[in-house]
Amino acid sequence: MKRVVLVNPAGPRNVGMALRVADNFGPCELVLVKPSRPALLLHPEFEQMSHGVDEIAGKLRVVDTLAEALEGTTWAVGFTARVRGDVVRAEWNELRGGLVERTDDPEELVALVFGSEEFGLSADDAALCQELVHIRTSADHTSLNLAVCVGVVLQGLYTGTEVHRPEPGGHPLKGEERAFLIANLRHAFSDNVARSDEAKRLIVRSIDRVFGRSQLSTSDARAWHMMARSLGSKKVPADFGLNPSPSKKVTSDD
Repeated sequence: MKRVVLVNPAGPRNVGMALRVADNFGPCELVLVKPSRPALLLHPEFEQMSHGVDEIAGKLRVVDTLAEALEGTTWAVGFTARVRGDVVRAEWNELRGGLVERTDDPEELVALVFGSEEFGLSADDAALCQELVHIRTSADHTSLNLAVCVGVVLQGLYTGTEVHRPEPGGHPLKGEERAFLIANLRHAFSDNVARSDEAKRLIVRSIDRVFGRSQLSTSDARAWHMMARSLGSKKVPADFGLNPSPSKKVTSDD
């Protein structure tokens, strides 16, 4: 589980965007530590940037100290662009994989702590975090907007599979689905199209190269199987020792 903590945030737009990002890549709590503008949550820019987030009161709370914001968490990661003495900061891309395991564990509650837009994390706040992290950027522009930083981190930790709307054209072709397509096309074209052994060899090699590498969807496969059928192929996966749908027992009698 995840909890985003913004320490002394000043910009209503940033807080609104962070709330929306937390909703996009949740479930995720959002806690504000003593915002520098008391009426920040009433600002029209906050309302504008958090538009579309339902039940805001249940997803965001305000506390007075970082220690209070960290109550109940099992691990705290602070994000900072500044080198802090001898403290070693992890690089985000290197840390992310291990952190995904923590945030996916229902027994863990990981705090992701971000400092204010102007000053970042103070030394005292950084000391409350078990790890400090920096996000690598272009050397030409090293400053990351607060809300953008939150978005980069939450998207990097997101492992959900649900989508608002399925993509058109089926899903990407996987292992045995692709193997069946290649085997069926080999059979159809080499047996019913090729006029010589050399032609068969060239056709099979081309099918392996093109269909073994191309990004194909199940809709693409369906169209090519229809073409193979029109060339006389009546093959099913079991004829090639394959079963693209393990939950469904496929036989040559289907």
